[in-house]
Amino acid sequence: MRAVVLGALLLCGCSQVAEPKVVTDSIGIALLEIPAGKFTMGSPASEKDHQSNEQAVAVTLTKPFWLGKTEVTQGQWEAVMGTKPWSGKSDADLPATYVNWDDATEFCKKLTQLERASGKLPASEEYRLPTEAEWEYACCAGTTTAYSFGDDESKLGDFAWFDGNSGDVAHAVGTKQANPWGLHDMHGNVNEWCSDRYDETLAGGADPVGPAGGARHGLRGGGWWSRPVDCRSAYRYRLVPTCRNGSLGFRVARSQSVQ
Repeated sequence: MRAVVLGALLLCGCSQVAEPKVVTDSIGIALLEIPAGKFTMGSPASEKDHQSNEQAVAVTLTKPFWLGKTEVTQGQWEAVMGTKPWSGKSDADLPATYVNWDDATEFCKKLTQLERASGKLPASEEYRLPTEAEWEYACCAGTTTAYSFGDDESKLGDFAWFDGNSGDVAHAVGTKQANPWGLHDMHGNVNEWCSDRYDETLAGGADPVGPAGGARHGLRGGGWWSRPVDCRSAYRYRLVPTCRNGSLGFRVARSQSVQ
Protein backbone atom coordinates (compact mmCIF):
# COMPACT_ATOMS: atom_id res chain seq x y z
CA MET A 1 0.00 0.00 0.00
CA ARG A 2 1.05 3.57 -0.66
CA ALA A 3 2.64 5.15 2.43
CA VAL A 4 1.71 8.74 3.23
CA VAL A 5 2.90 10.81 6.17
CA LEU A 6 1.44 14.23 6.90
CA GLY A 7 4.42 15.66 8.69
CA ALA A 8 2.87 18.83 9.99
CA LEU A 9 -0.25 17.05 11.21
CA LEU A 10 1.24 13.87 12.63
CA LEU A 11 3.96 15.61 14.61
CA CYS A 12 1.28 16.83 16.99
CA GLY A 13 -0.03 13.31 17.46
CA CYS A 14 -3.34 14.12 15.78
CA SER A 15 -5.28 11.16 14.43
CA GLN A 16 -7.72 13.31 12.48
CA VAL A 17 -6.91 15.65 9.60
CA ALA A 18 -7.42 19.25 10.65
CA GLU A 19 -10.08 21.31 8.89
CA PRO A 20 -8.27 22.82 5.89
CA LYS A 21 -7.87 26.55 5.54
CA VAL A 22 -9.78 28.00 2.60
CA VAL A 23 -9.28 31.24 0.70
CA THR A 24 -11.36 32.52 -2.21
CA ASP A 25 -9.93 34.82 -4.85
CA SER A 26 -11.64 37.69 -6.64
CA ILE A 27 -13.09 35.49 -9.43
CA GLY A 28 -14.48 32.88 -7.07
CA ILE A 29 -11.76 30.21 -7.09
CA ALA A 30 -11.72 28.52 -3.68
CA LEU A 31 -8.29 27.21 -2.69
CA LEU A 32 -7.49 24.79 0.12
CA GLU A 33 -4.20 24.88 2.01
CA ILE A 34 -2.29 21.64 1.46
CA PRO A 35 0.20 20.88 4.27
CA ALA A 36 3.85 20.02 3.75
CA GLY A 37 4.63 16.35 4.25
CA LYS A 38 6.07 13.09 2.97
CA PHE A 39 4.49 10.34 0.90
CA THR A 40 5.28 7.52 -1.49
CA MET A 41 4.48 8.70 -5.00
CA GLY A 42 3.42 6.09 -7.54
CA SER A 43 1.88 2.73 -6.74
CA PRO A 44 3.12 -0.61 -5.44
CA ALA A 45 3.52 -3.42 -7.96
CA SER A 46 0.79 -5.25 -6.06
CA GLU A 47 -1.82 -2.57 -6.78
CA LYS A 48 -4.47 -3.69 -9.27
CA ASP A 49 -3.77 -2.10 -12.68
CA HIS A 50 -0.32 -0.84 -11.59
CA GLN A 51 1.47 0.69 -14.58
CA SER A 52 5.18 0.64 -15.43
CA ASN A 53 5.41 4.45 -15.17
CA GLU A 54 4.17 4.43 -11.56
CA GLN A 55 7.32 3.07 -9.90
CA ALA A 56 7.06 4.03 -6.23
CA VAL A 57 9.44 6.76 -5.01
CA ALA A 58 9.77 8.58 -1.69
CA VAL A 59 8.81 12.27 -1.94
CA THR A 60 9.01 15.15 0.51
CA LEU A 61 7.07 18.34 -0.12
CA THR A 62 8.90 20.85 2.03
CA LYS A 63 6.40 23.71 1.92
CA PRO A 64 2.61 23.99 2.12
CA PHE A 65 0.77 25.26 -0.95
CA TRP A 66 -2.75 26.13 -2.00
CA LEU A 67 -4.74 24.09 -4.50
CA GLY A 68 -8.05 24.76 -6.20
CA LYS A 69 -10.96 23.00 -4.52
CA THR A 70 -12.31 22.23 -8.00
CA GLU A 71 -11.18 22.36 -11.58
CA VAL A 72 -11.22 25.82 -13.16
CA THR A 73 -14.70 26.50 -14.50
CA GLN A 74 -15.88 28.08 -17.72
CA GLY A 75 -17.09 31.10 -15.77
CA GLN A 76 -13.71 31.57 -14.10
CA TRP A 77 -11.92 31.13 -17.42
CA GLU A 78 -14.05 33.78 -19.11
CA ALA A 79 -13.50 36.19 -16.19
CA VAL A 80 -9.74 36.02 -16.73
CA MET A 81 -9.26 35.27 -20.42
CA GLY A 82 -12.42 36.63 -22.03
CA THR A 83 -12.64 33.65 -24.41
CA LYS A 84 -14.65 30.43 -24.82
CA PRO A 85 -12.29 27.73 -26.12
CA TRP A 86 -14.73 24.88 -25.43
CA SER A 87 -17.32 23.60 -27.88
CA GLY A 88 -20.75 22.18 -27.14
CA LYS A 89 -22.60 22.97 -23.92
CA SER A 90 -21.63 26.19 -22.20
CA ASP A 91 -22.26 26.70 -18.49
CA ALA A 92 -20.39 28.75 -15.90
CA ASP A 93 -20.05 25.74 -13.57
CA LEU A 94 -18.73 23.29 -16.16
CA PRO A 95 -14.95 22.78 -16.23
CA ALA A 96 -13.08 24.86 -18.80
CA THR A 97 -12.11 22.39 -21.53
CA TYR A 98 -10.33 22.44 -24.91
CA VAL A 99 -7.57 24.08 -22.90
CA ASN A 100 -4.01 23.08 -23.75
CA TRP A 101 -0.99 23.33 -21.46
CA ASP A 102 0.06 26.67 -22.93
CA ASP A 103 -3.45 28.07 -22.37
CA ALA A 104 -3.56 26.86 -18.77
CA THR A 105 -0.15 28.35 -18.03
CA GLU A 106 -1.20 31.68 -19.54
CA PHE A 107 -4.36 31.65 -17.42
CA CYS A 108 -2.22 31.28 -14.30
CA LYS A 109 -0.02 34.19 -15.34
CA LYS A 110 -2.99 36.48 -16.01
CA LEU A 111 -4.74 35.44 -12.80
CA THR A 112 -1.56 36.26 -10.88
CA GLN A 113 -1.54 39.75 -12.42
CA LEU A 114 -5.25 40.30 -11.66
CA GLU A 115 -4.98 39.16 -8.05
CA ARG A 116 -1.89 41.24 -7.37
CA ALA A 117 -3.62 44.27 -8.83
CA SER A 118 -6.68 43.61 -6.63
CA GLY A 119 -4.51 43.40 -3.53
CA LYS A 120 -5.60 39.80 -2.80
CA LEU A 121 -2.27 38.24 -3.76
CA PRO A 122 1.09 39.27 -2.25
CA ALA A 123 3.83 40.14 -4.72
CA SER A 124 5.78 37.17 -3.37
CA GLU A 125 3.12 34.63 -4.45
CA GLU A 126 1.87 33.36 -7.79
CA TYR A 127 -0.69 31.10 -9.41
CA ARG A 128 0.63 28.17 -11.42
CA LEU A 129 -0.10 24.58 -12.36
CA PRO A 130 0.66 21.98 -9.68
CA THR A 131 3.56 19.61 -10.14
CA GLU A 132 2.76 15.93 -10.57
CA ALA A 133 4.05 15.31 -7.04
CA GLU A 134 1.85 18.04 -5.55
CA TRP A 135 -1.16 16.81 -7.51
CA GLU A 136 -0.80 13.18 -6.41
CA TYR A 137 -0.07 14.12 -2.80
CA ALA A 138 -3.26 16.22 -2.70
CA CYS A 139 -5.28 13.53 -4.46
CA CYS A 140 -4.20 10.84 -1.98
CA ALA A 141 -5.00 13.21 0.90
CA GLY A 142 -3.34 10.97 3.43
CA THR A 143 -4.67 7.70 2.00
CA THR A 144 -2.63 4.70 0.92
CA THR A 145 -5.12 3.09 -1.46
CA ALA A 146 -5.71 3.10 -5.22
CA TYR A 147 -8.29 5.86 -4.87
CA SER A 148 -8.70 8.47 -2.17
CA PHE A 149 -11.81 6.58 -0.97
CA GLY A 150 -10.23 3.10 -0.92
CA ASP A 151 -9.54 0.24 -3.31
CA ASP A 152 -13.12 -0.62 -4.25
CA GLU A 153 -13.67 0.79 -7.74
CA SER A 154 -17.41 0.06 -7.47
CA LYS A 155 -17.59 3.21 -5.30
CA LEU A 156 -16.00 5.41 -7.97
CA GLY A 157 -19.35 6.77 -9.11
CA ASP A 158 -19.81 8.49 -5.75
CA PHE A 159 -16.64 10.51 -6.31
CA ALA A 160 -16.11 10.81 -10.06
CA TRP A 161 -17.61 11.32 -13.48
CA PHE A 162 -16.06 8.61 -15.66
CA ASP A 163 -17.01 6.32 -18.56
CA GLY A 164 -19.46 4.38 -16.38
CA ASN A 165 -21.74 7.32 -15.48
CA SER A 166 -20.83 10.50 -17.39
CA GLY A 167 -22.95 10.10 -20.49
CA ASP A 168 -19.83 11.06 -22.46
CA VAL A 169 -19.81 14.68 -21.29
CA ALA A 170 -18.14 16.73 -18.57
CA HIS A 171 -20.29 17.74 -15.60
CA ALA A 172 -20.47 20.74 -13.29
CA VAL A 173 -17.55 20.80 -10.88
CA GLY A 174 -18.02 19.85 -7.24
CA THR A 175 -21.12 17.69 -7.75
CA LYS A 176 -19.45 14.48 -6.54
CA GLN A 177 -18.10 13.73 -3.07
CA ALA A 178 -14.81 15.34 -2.08
CA ASN A 179 -11.65 13.52 -1.04
CA PRO A 180 -10.56 13.56 2.65
CA TRP A 181 -8.99 17.01 2.25
CA GLY A 182 -12.08 18.54 0.65
CA LEU A 183 -10.93 18.52 -2.98
CA HIS A 184 -13.51 17.65 -5.62
CA ASP A 185 -13.08 15.89 -8.98
CA MET A 186 -9.55 14.68 -8.33
CA HIS A 187 -10.85 11.46 -9.88
CA GLY A 188 -12.57 11.88 -13.25
CA ASN A 189 -14.52 14.71 -14.94
CA VAL A 190 -11.56 16.17 -16.88
CA ASN A 191 -7.88 15.29 -17.15
CA GLU A 192 -5.80 17.95 -15.40
CA TRP A 193 -2.58 19.46 -16.73
CA CYS A 194 0.45 19.50 -14.44
CA SER A 195 3.42 21.84 -14.74
CA ASP A 196 6.05 19.13 -15.22
CA ARG A 197 7.48 17.82 -18.43
CA TYR A 198 6.80 14.11 -18.53
CA ASP A 199 9.27 11.32 -17.92
CA GLU A 200 8.50 7.60 -17.74
CA THR A 201 10.42 7.43 -14.46
CA LEU A 202 9.08 9.39 -11.50
CA ALA A 203 11.46 11.77 -9.78
CA GLY A 204 11.67 11.35 -6.02
CA GLY A 205 13.28 13.37 -3.25
CA ALA A 206 12.44 16.87 -2.08
CA ASP A 207 9.96 18.91 -4.16
CA PRO A 208 10.54 16.88 -7.34
CA VAL A 209 9.74 18.11 -10.81
CA GLY A 210 9.99 16.46 -14.20
CA PRO A 211 12.95 16.69 -16.58
CA ALA A 212 14.21 20.01 -17.95
CA GLY A 213 13.45 18.93 -21.51
CA GLY A 214 10.88 16.80 -23.25
CA ALA A 215 8.04 17.05 -25.73
CA ARG A 216 5.12 16.18 -23.41
CA HIS A 217 3.58 17.31 -20.14
CA GLY A 218 1.92 15.26 -17.44
CA LEU A 219 -1.84 14.88 -16.97
CA ARG A 220 -3.59 13.49 -13.90
CA GLY A 221 -6.96 12.32 -12.62
CA GLY A 222 -8.71 10.83 -15.62
CA GLY A 223 -11.75 12.32 -17.29
CA TRP A 224 -15.37 11.73 -18.18
CA TRP A 225 -14.36 9.21 -20.84
CA SER A 226 -11.84 7.34 -18.63
CA ARG A 227 -12.01 3.81 -17.29
CA PRO A 228 -11.75 3.31 -13.53
CA VAL A 229 -8.10 2.26 -13.91
CA ASP A 230 -7.34 5.68 -15.40
CA CYS A 231 -8.88 7.52 -12.44
CA ARG A 232 -6.58 6.03 -9.78
CA SER A 233 -4.52 8.45 -7.66
CA ALA A 234 -1.22 7.26 -9.16
CA TYR A 235 -2.31 7.02 -12.80
CA ARG A 236 -0.21 9.11 -15.18
CA TYR A 237 -0.85 10.30 -18.72
CA ARG A 238 0.99 12.69 -21.05
CA LEU A 239 0.36 14.84 -24.11
CA VAL A 240 2.14 17.51 -26.11
CA PRO A 241 1.41 20.99 -24.69
CA THR A 242 -0.46 22.13 -27.80
CA CYS A 243 -3.07 19.36 -27.57
CA ARG A 244 -6.63 20.41 -26.75
CA ASN A 245 -9.86 18.43 -26.54
CA GLY A 246 -13.07 18.18 -24.56
CA SER A 247 -11.55 16.10 -21.77
CA LEU A 248 -8.62 18.42 -20.97
CA GLY A 249 -8.81 20.96 -18.16
CA PHE A 250 -6.86 21.98 -15.06
CA ARG A 251 -6.92 23.33 -11.52
CA VAL A 252 -4.63 26.01 -10.14
CA ALA A 253 -2.04 25.94 -7.40
CA ARG A 254 -0.79 28.99 -5.48
CA SER A 255 2.51 29.34 -3.67
CA GLN A 256 5.57 31.47 -3.14
CA SER A 257 7.02 32.65 -6.44
CA VAL A 258 9.98 30.70 -7.74
CA GLN A 259 12.87 33.14 -7.97
